[in-house]
Amino acid sequence: MPKVIDFRELELRAGIHFMGQQPLAMDSSVAYDYKLAMDAQPGLVTVGNSGIPAFLTTYIDPKMIEVLVSPIRSAEAVGSEVKKGDWITETAMFPVVESTGQTAAYGDYNNAGSTGVNTNFPQRQSFHYQTISQWGEKELERAGAAKIDWASRVNIASVLTLNKFQNKSYLFGVAGLQNYGMTNDPALSAPLTPSTKAAGGVKWVGAGGVPNATALEVLADIQAMYWNLQSRLKGNVDLGSRMTLIMSPTSEVALTFTNEFNVNVADLLKKNYPGITVKTVPEYATASGELVQLVVDEIEGQRTWDCCFTEKMRAHPVQVKLSSFEQKKSQGTWGTVIYRPMAIEAMLGV
Repeated sequence: MPKVIDFRELELRAGIHFMGQQPLAMDSSVAYDYKLAMDAQPGLVTVGNSGIPAFLTTYIDPKMIEVLVSPIRSAEAVGSEVKKGDWITETAMFPVVESTGQTAAYGDYNNAGSTGVNTNFPQRQSFHYQTISQWGEKELERAGAAKIDWASRVNIASVLTLNKFQNKSYLFGVAGLQNYGMTNDPALSAPLTPSTKAAGGVKWVGAGGVPNATALEVLADIQAMYWNLQSRLKGNVDLGSRMTLIMSPTSEVALTFTNEFNVNVADLLKKNYPGITVKTVPEYATASGELVQLVVDEIEGQRTWDCCFTEKMRAHPVQVKLSSFEQKKSQGTWGTVIYRPMAIEAMLGV
């Protein structure tokens, strides 16, 4: 007769547990069959899955792809960016000297005739501005997990923010101050109107970049600007003078227009004005139409204009907070100081 094993003894000795309704005793042949506790589960306890977390197979490129912004080209177009004063300078004076005099018939005892100097002191007011960079400890750690140097990127953004404003001040000045730009100085002559084109209208470039003017019509508009410069400067400019033609990238397309002899506008300009340089500024595509300026770079050693600043990137001390950091950066601008506005001619609406 088989030996009967008490259930509690089996539980303590073999570690086999019976949930729910438990037998009071079992056959000893079953009690000593150790394979009984190794049977496979009849169903899964976990959720069915045949993959791994997706982030384990995700690659993060260490090279940062920066979002494009319009280029900063005002100082490049002017050809000069100079410091005037410092960050505590509020007003700048630019003395203008004019020689005066008259002659009289010579006589040994004649005291007639005189010479003198007349001076003016036009002024400009500076404008100082700032931005603040902030970054936190946890913010740095999180960005670092994505291989992004967060503190450096924030500081790069602050530099770009300041320089974009500086560029704008060089173009348009600062409202409410004696601070003017390349396009709106009150001393500048009113811009010319382009000639009417054979295709209709006055624009050089039509919709979709289609030519709306011939190569000769584009050249004729530029010649009109040069003629006005000659009329005002009374011989202080000639065909060989160093000049800059400033326009928007859209208007620059017109320089590729070709005549019946396969000669384009750019070639005609270089042939007729060997000292001319073409510069593009995106902001010359204004709400009032495409703007073009023809500028004589300098006359008798005196530059026509300069982009001027008081401070360029003044980095103030980094402030350490409880778990974050911040830093102020500031700059100052005079706008574009135009010494000889008569050496600049503009045309609006090309």
